[in-house]
Amino acid sequence: MTWRVPLVDLDSLHRPIRGEILEGIARCLDRQNFILGEEVAKLEEGLAAYCEVPFALGISSGTDALLVSLMAYGIGPGDEVVTSAFSFFATAGVVSRLGATPVFVDIEEESFNLDPARIEETFTERSRVIVPVHLYGQCAEMAPILALAEERGLVVIEDAAQAIGARDIEGRRAGSMGSIGAFSFYPSKNLGAIGDAGMVTTREEGLWETLKRLRTHGASRDYLHETVGGNFRMDALQAAALSVKLRYLDEWTRKRRERARCYDALFAESELVEEGNVRTPTAPSDHVYHQYVIRARERQDLRAHLTEEGIGTGIYYPVPLHLQPCFHDLGYGEGDFPVAERAAKESLALPMYPSLTDEQQSMVVSAIAAFYRRG
Repeated sequence: MTWRVPLVDLDSLHRPIRGEILEGIARCLDRQNFILGEEVAKLEEGLAAYCEVPFALGISSGTDALLVSLMAYGIGPGDEVVTSAFSFFATAGVVSRLGATPVFVDIEEESFNLDPARIEETFTERSRVIVPVHLYGQCAEMAPILALAEERGLVVIEDAAQAIGARDIEGRRAGSMGSIGAFSFYPSKNLGAIGDAGMVTTREEGLWETLKRLRTHGASRDYLHETVGGNFRMDALQAAALSVKLRYLDEWTRKRRERARCYDALFAESELVEEGNVRTPTAPSDHVYHQYVIRARERQDLRAHLTEEGIGTGIYYPVPLHLQPCFHDLGYGEGDFPVAERAAKESLALPMYPSLTDEQQSMVVSAIAAFYRRG
């Protein structure tokens, strides 16, 4: 169907910089160096500076960024990794792939992020890692998480897949606070590739060297493998495109924040929040609005109505991680994490991208208001 207001509009993002991206692709073709190489090294330097860390490493995807981060600490059978019950599947999936056990924690009502007050009760002698998720573009409350980890001798790996450029309430960049930060450059992300790509960041040189070896099958030089790693290398074509887009990221983030403020004002004028039909996102920290997610009464019917009106929406995520069929053996059930379960039933992502217009946003909020005032 033709969307009046699509959920994501990548064409409007790429069209103005198409020539610059094609120039980068042409450089790769001319050099005939398609894996790692100069383009990836240039991107890594730029991303390290942007994230305010000494080291960044280009990775094949956001999922692989999480996977290689856990591998760097030797996580495997018998280990437990504490993380949010409400996130994209990869956050917990990589834990199980390594034979370790994901241990879930409920989320905060307002931020959708892991609730620090509930972490300590999950600790056992097998706890090794905490993976806070900076969901939708807002940093988790990191100070108590980092303090708990230090007290217990645990590792903190930030799942910053949706939060490049965000800062926590103390002004620290996403990906700069834990031992490792893991990012995704999936095409729809705030900084998206033209395929799949990811990144890890760290402040520790020794850890960076370990991650670099793991990225290339555990080898520090050709055909000599100190450990078993994987093929987690970034394509030069993706790095070339990302280097172009990185130059525009701050401007795109500024526009996303403008669009969020516009939504906030429109919802306030509509009285939908006051009437209890909708709850808009809160942003105590430096939100980058990968998604603008509301909580909505009668979410499924509202979404069907918006689809009929030609307005794109998304549900991130309809099934919390502890209720996924593949994790049935972990013994969780309905009611274990009530805040995450409510979020799964109520959350609705509205169109959010830098080129979104006031008119389009008015159309979205007017359509939501019409739904609740029907009949």
